Amino acid sequence: MPNFSAIAALLSSVFVLIAGNSLVNTLVSTRAKIEDFPNLSIGVLGSAYFAGMLLGTFAAPVLVTRVGFVRAFTASVALAIIVTILYPLYVDPLVWIFLRGILGFAFAVLYGVIETWINSNATNKSRGSVYGFYQVVHFGGGTVGQQLISAAAPTSPTLFSIAAALTAVAILPMALTRSDPPAQPRSVKVRIPWLWNISPVGAFAALCIGGSNGAFWFLAPVYALGPDHSTERVAALMTAVIIGSAVGVWPIGRLSDFFDRRVVIVICSGAGALLEAVFFTLGVPSPLLMSGLGFLLGIANMSLYTVAAAQTNDRAGPDHAIAVASGLLFLYCVGAIIAPYTAAWLMGRYGDGSLFAQCCVVHAVLALFTLWRILRRAPVETPVERDKKTLKPGTGFP
Repeated sequence: MPNFSAIAALLSSVFVLIAGNSLVNTLVSTRAKIEDFPNLSIGVLGSAYFAGMLLGTFAAPVLVTRVGFVRAFTASVALAIIVTILYPLYVDPLVWIFLRGILGFAFAVLYGVIETWINSNATNKSRGSVYGFYQVVHFGGGTVGQQLISAAAPTSPTLFSIAAALTAVAILPMALTRSDPPAQPRSVKVRIPWLWNISPVGAFAALCIGGSNGAFWFLAPVYALGPDHSTERVAALMTAVIIGSAVGVWPIGRLSDFFDRRVVIVICSGAGALLEAVFFTLGVPSPLLMSGLGFLLGIANMSLYTVAAAQTNDRAGPDHAIAVASGLLFLYCVGAIIAPYTAAWLMGRYGDGSLFAQCCVVHAVLALFTLWRILRRAPVETPVERDKKTLKPGTGFP
């Protein structure tokens, strides 16, 4: 069984950190729409965050190796606080694009630290459930952040101040914990060809998930905001998706510990594509129906990264945890950089529902690719069965 006490402080930090970042992400896109930023500028705002993350994937392993996990975490949180405070002081598309890039850089380092710490406390038998529990905490924080969007007018600096305060609180549990951080990583390079050889499905899934999530999380608030600028509707949709994510991620992660994780990816991505097709067909449904569909969408889509990360770590071994975390995040960011820009263009030309058409295509391609890989390679032992055997770290499967 995993040692959850060893990651309790980390998970406490994750909860408030994601609450603050979730509030910022929704607030930036909502405020940009209210301020009449051009659609393409809004799309670039989404892409800039992941461009910063892309650079951060290279910096994270080096930074952790030089100063350690806790110091890298603390420095990145401080940078995120500074950026959040600066947003309301300079309401300008170019300034906000720059700030989004810096924030993405900081969170790339944070995710590298968090996911390596999580992975160091998991085995092949429990990795899906441990990652799932981490994601429950992650989405729980996101739910709180989404609800806070209605706490004040989005045109005031109050919400940015709340987000900065939540981000600052994330430092406290990590500073006071007695738990030892993971051992210093041996591998500090992001090696995409190696990652692809270890797990083609995991690598391709990270790319596709970035393409879908990057567009969805930043532009779904624009879709829900509507011509009447209803932040309540934004909060309802985004909260429904996050609650669905929190409800579904642990059972799906746990399920993947007992079955071929690739089959789980096919089922979830296929279901997500069907739900997104429904969203596109209906246009803007009633608030109740929109929330219900959003809840199901959260269950289907937001567990995918957990399963992909678990599968890749199964095959890479513990010595390569930081390289896997940074490599998957790199691929995620590549997809997420492109997707908001293309989705914003489609939304401006064909209507806001085009966001879901793009996401539907991405998830359908992922399902088909994973199915092809399943048919091409014979099934292997489940992670539970595999954990009973000795697997040399870093080797992967035959």
